[in-house]
Amino acid sequence: MATCIAGALVLEWGMAKLTLRIDFDAERAIGPGKVRLLELIDSCGSISAAGRQMGMSYRRAWLLVDNLNRCFREPLVAAQVGGVKGGGASLTPFGRAVVAHYRAIEKAAETAGAAHVGALAASLADS
Repeated sequence: MATCIAGALVLEWGMAKLTLRIDFDAERAIGPGKVRLLELIDSCGSISAAGRQMGMSYRRAWLLVDNLNRCFREPLVAAQVGGVKGGGASLTPFGRAVVAHYRAIEKAAETAGAAHVGALAASLADS
């Protein structure tokens, strides 16, 4: 049985964390939550299992997947209707490419911003 844990890149400098969100327009965006959901769907083979891993309802997970599938020219997630073998979901090759592009941008942002985020974090007042 596969463990439903996706590798997530967390960019931290002490308590500071760089988070990347890409807003394409007012209705279309992708960020760490949606990308993590996609990664969990890929590793779990299920929208509901991925949602549970993230502490959200199946409906919320399904709505996010539906939004992602509508945002792009091709679907990111292919869902199979339940039945004798049960339902399931998997990332399409395009969905895997979207995740890979997001993670590459995230890595580039970490590299480009490391010194600046570190400097800001070092300049914080004691709490």
